[in-house]
Amino acid sequence: MLEVCTNPRADGVWHHEGAWWAPLSRPPYVGAVALGAVMVIVTIVVAALADLPLRDADGLSGPRMWILLATLAAFFALDIVPRVLRRARRAVSMPAVARAVISERWSPRRLFAVAIGLLTFYATYLSYRNLKSFLPFLVDQDHDGALLNLDRALLGGRDPAQLLHDVLGTGVAAHVLSGVYLSYLVFIPMSLGAALILSSNPVPGMWWVTALAINWMLGLASYYLIPAVGPAFAYPHVLAGLPHTEVSALQQSLSAARAEVLRDPFSTTQVQSIAAFASLHVSVVLSAAIIAHVVRVPAVLRWSLWAFLVLVVMSTIYFGWHYVVDDVAGLAIGAIAAVGGAALTGHWAAIRAGRHG
Repeated sequence: MLEVCTNPRADGVWHHEGAWWAPLSRPPYVGAVALGAVMVIVTIVVAALADLPLRDADGLSGPRMWILLATLAAFFALDIVPRVLRRARRAVSMPAVARAVISERWSPRRLFAVAIGLLTFYATYLSYRNLKSFLPFLVDQDHDGALLNLDRALLGGRDPAQLLHDVLGTGVAAHVLSGVYLSYLVFIPMSLGAALILSSNPVPGMWWVTALAINWMLGLASYYLIPAVGPAFAYPHVLAGLPHTEVSALQQSLSAARAEVLRDPFSTTQVQSIAAFASLHVSVVLSAAIIAHVVRVPAVLRWSLWAFLVLVVMSTIYFGWHYVVDDVAGLAIGAIAAVGGAALTGHWAAIRAGRHG
């Protein structure tokens, strides 16, 4: 069984003797930095060659920056405050306890590594969003017919979305799966905060950051190799029997944004975000489940991630975001990203040593 580091000292998360990740063969953030740099360079070059604008896709230069900073502050508080309160029962000076906890938990080395992880994640993600928005200007997203025919061949002539509607119904299931799909929007920032800030060690968190970068890169490659928009946008009649949900509202919003961007490529108010093959919802959640399983997070969390993966797969097909083959491709990308992230961060050798040492 792989060991879990319980040393509370900040340096212990890097040097804890017997921990399966120590010593790593290289600084764990090198892979993420390299991938982020490649993504940024490719984005700038493509934008310049295609004469397309770069956008702050998530509005991080505006009010969302304050939301981001508040979220980070909340994670730091969750990491520090409970420890301070536990120790304060046996101490006289609360400020002295707080200083001691912060010193133990947040050495300059750890602060640097976490900052690098967060910055490289956002650089990679914003590059991904921009390159995805360029899709309709660089390729024809016209492979939906071929993907649908492949799905029908696999399912005996049935459309996968309509098959799930028949099996699960279009009442309670629609609202439950809508909640599942939308929860992905907070899954990534919450998982990053947990992996890099709340975790007793940020080192496996770098594996997660690197795996996310690989997901973005391979996902983009799949968008351009087999460009499609997905059943909900190519064949909207398949969703005719569904009730109005937050997912249907999101699909309408994305469709309107795409139409505006196609009318005005230099629009600063909208971003084109529609692409089907492959499913990055599926790939990212699978990567998370694999990494969580390997680093032996609590069993409840591990199995919750596997259950979440199943529900995400169902929701992507149920609402016509993806074809079945999109999700199969997403599973492949997620597995490659988890393994590739382990290799780039040095975890692969550490895992083997931990299992066989």
